[in-house]
Amino acid sequence: MGKTAAAALDFDGLRPFSPFISDVHRAWRQKLRQFVEAEIAPDIDAWNATGSCPDELYGKAAASGLLGMGFPAAIGGAPGTDDLYHRIIFAEELHRLGSGVVFADLATLWIALPPVVDCANDELIDEVVKPILRGEKKIAFAVTEPTGGSDVAAIQTLADRQGEQFVVTGSKTLISGLLRADYVLTAVRTGGPGIRGISLLLIDRDSEGIQSKPVRGLSWYNANIGTIEFSKVNVPANHLIGPENGGFKALTRQFNIERFSGVAATLAMSRVCLADAIVFARERKTFGERLIDRQVIRHKLVEMIRQVQAAYAYLDQCVWRFENEQAGIADLGMLKIHATTTLERCARDSLHILGGTAYAGTARAERIFRESRIFSIGGGTEEVLRDLAGRQLGF
Repeated sequence: MGKTAAAALDFDGLRPFSPFISDVHRAWRQKLRQFVEAEIAPDIDAWNATGSCPDELYGKAAASGLLGMGFPAAIGGAPGTDDLYHRIIFAEELHRLGSGVVFADLATLWIALPPVVDCANDELIDEVVKPILRGEKKIAFAVTEPTGGSDVAAIQTLADRQGEQFVVTGSKTLISGLLRADYVLTAVRTGGPGIRGISLLLIDRDSEGIQSKPVRGLSWYNANIGTIEFSKVNVPANHLIGPENGGFKALTRQFNIERFSGVAATLAMSRVCLADAIVFARERKTFGERLIDRQVIRHKLVEMIRQVQAAYAYLDQCVWRFENEQAGIADLGMLKIHATTTLERCARDSLHILGGTAYAGTARAERIFRESRIFSIGGGTEEVLRDLAGRQLGF
C-alpha cells in the first residue's frame, strides 16, 4: 500500500475532517473567506491598532449576505444559514487573520437579535430588526453587572413597571459593541430574587438617563466594549422582549449558542499560532539544525495538534446533540473549558517556539497570547462552568 499524503500543517490542514460539514458549509466558508480577504485583510493591522473597524463594514457585510446569517429571508436574513456550523465557520474565518477585533463588533447581533426576532411585534421588526440586518443600525446585549459577573441570577438592574412603561435603574459592564450600538437588549429584574424575576428589555441607547463609557482595560482587544449606566430610564412597555419575568430561558439559550461561537474562535486562533510556529520551526536554525528537527520541539507541536483535534471531535459531538435537542449542557461547558485551555496552551507554546521573534511586533501569536484570556472569562469562567457541569451531571 502506498503512503498516505499528510495534510498540510497550515490553518486549513490543522482543522480535522468533520463528517457533518457539507458542500453547503464549504461554499459558505469560501464566501466568508472571499469577504475577509477583500474587505478585512487589507486593513486589519490598522483596525487592530485602533481596536475597531469602520461602520461601513456592516453595510458591506449585509450586502454580501453575511450579516443575515441565521435569520429568515422575510426580515432581511440569509436563507439556508441557520444551523450551528454556519455560525462556527463564521467564527473560524473571522479569526483566521489572528485577530478578534472585527468579530467582536459584527458578531454581537447574533447574540442580541434572535430574542427580539422571536418575540417582537411587527412595529419593532420594521423599526429595529430590519435596519440592523441591513447594516444601518447596531445592537448590543447587556447582561453582566459590575457586582455579579457570571452570576446571572443575581442581576440587580431594576425595571419598575409604571403603566405603559418601565423605569430602569442600574448598570451593566463588559458589553461587546456597546459604544457603537443604537439599541441594547438588557437583562433586568422585574420580579423577585433569582432567575424567575428576570426579563429582557430592548432599550434605545439615546434614551434620556443613559451614560456609556469604554472599558479601557480591554481597548487592546476591542475599543467598543463598554459600561452603561441607567438612571431612571423610561422604556416603553412594548419593548419587553418575551414574557415578563421569563427572560432567563432566552438568556440561557443565547449563552449556549454564544459558547459555540467562542469555542470555534478559540480553536481557530489555536490553529493560527500553531501554523505560524510550524513555519518558523521549519525555517529557523539553531546550532546547525532546524528547530523542527529537535525532538523537544516536535513534541510541543504534536501535543498542540493533539489538543486541537480532540477539541474538534468534542465540538462535533456537542453540535449534533444540541441540534437534535439533546442539550448536553455539561458537555458544552466542558467543551468550552477544553477549547480555551487549548488556546492558552497553543498561544504559550507557539510564543515559546518563536522566541525573541514573537516580541518584534509582527507575530500573530503575540496578539493571540494577549487575547486568549478573554475567551476563558467571557461566556462563563472555568470555575463557573465546572460547577454547572457538576450540577448537570448530578454531583
